[in-house]
Amino acid sequence: MKRREFLKTTGQGALLSTILTRQVFSDQKSTHPNIILIMADDMGHECLSCYGSLDYQTPRLDQLAKTGIQFTQCHAQPLCTPSRVKIMTGLHNFRNYDAFGYLNPDQRTFAQVLKDAGYATCIAGKWQLNGIYKNKGDGPKPGWEDNSRPHHFGFDEYCLWQLTKEKKLGERYANPLIEQNGSFLIGLEEQYGPDIFVNFIIDFIQHHQNQPFLIYYPMALVHAPFVPTPASEEWVDKNRRYQSDPKFFKDMVEYSDKIIGQLVDALEKLGLRENTVLMFTGDNGTDRRITTRTVNGPITGGKGTTTAAATHVPLIVNWPAKIRVGQVYEELIDLSDFFPTLADIAGIKVQSDGQSFYNLLIGELHQPRETVLIHYDPKWPFGEKHRNRFVLTKAYKLYQDGRFFAVKKDPLEQQPLILEKCSSDEIGIYHQLKAVLAQVPPWIQQEGGERN
Repeated sequence: MKRREFLKTTGQGALLSTILTRQVFSDQKSTHPNIILIMADDMGHECLSCYGSLDYQTPRLDQLAKTGIQFTQCHAQPLCTPSRVKIMTGLHNFRNYDAFGYLNPDQRTFAQVLKDAGYATCIAGKWQLNGIYKNKGDGPKPGWEDNSRPHHFGFDEYCLWQLTKEKKLGERYANPLIEQNGSFLIGLEEQYGPDIFVNFIIDFIQHHQNQPFLIYYPMALVHAPFVPTPASEEWVDKNRRYQSDPKFFKDMVEYSDKIIGQLVDALEKLGLRENTVLMFTGDNGTDRRITTRTVNGPITGGKGTTTAAATHVPLIVNWPAKIRVGQVYEELIDLSDFFPTLADIAGIKVQSDGQSFYNLLIGELHQPRETVLIHYDPKWPFGEKHRNRFVLTKAYKLYQDGRFFAVKKDPLEQQPLILEKCSSDEIGIYHQLKAVLAQVPPWIQQEGGERN
């Protein structure tokens, strides 16, 4: 795909160089906020108590929602890598998703854009983008051993799991296998991966508090294996730390909330809380083995499928300097929207497939999305049967294969609508969604079946 041209801020001229003086950074700090983007792994919206969960308590995230903006209709891709390449580049998967566990080095990320604008940049948590996996018999992607790839994508510093080593060589929780700024960490036998990640982030904040910073935290939690956290009684048994049991999912959700609270507390202590934009979302729905009781009834995870249980994720944005009263936003948000939003926060204009929601954050007029388009070609052995394209509104959904659902009334998509029995309004919506799908390039036939 030919690289898209990224626009420069009007009147700004060339993007700010990373060699700007400390004084310029200090001047920027008063106008450009810090940004922390957190993306939980396999956590659907139903996992937070502020979204109605009855099984898990998430008081720190609930407080961020209460004093920020809680979005009720944020949709991700149904699977991790498709979501990660989409949120980082602002592009639909048919433009840049080449293989599971891989982001092509020709792509431009939000970290590169903000780094060029003078932000200090950091990533910690789960990487899984170097192409270390074998896909459909293919070997690892060229450069899969390159431990400088995060730098290439715009991150000054990193602390990551699954950068150049597969998970079979080391997990992300007890005694994790972590690469940090070019080297593997040692002496982690008694350590817990999520603690290492959050401590790394806090240390980065302390060292860069005098200039604007971007932190991207793709969390390891709450992805399987479902194992004890340091807050679990079973943690004291070293053998038990590695034995997966869905009963520990609750502990993992609540530990996620705990470490996010630690980040908030660190910002408060350093006097950075007011002008820091903190965003929390998820990469896809919850694991299919997990059923959560909510105020609206039980919800079973749908990761990898195409129902709302696979795409409906939480989104909370908290920015005390601009968002002074808690709000609930009920219109659509897509993961591609983050790229232009982050750029707008930094005062940069870019091109993407997304729609910035920056105006919403600063209390100005915002034009809501009418639809969300999801091109889903998982390239993942356990998700191939779900490959499809679909476009949705808050109440309706149309698949490229023609199935049409009233998802507000039928979230499990059990009863396709029959056009002959639809109302005139529903027929109008059907044609609206069909027109969106018609704008997407056709599937390209490749060896082994259809591919995008």
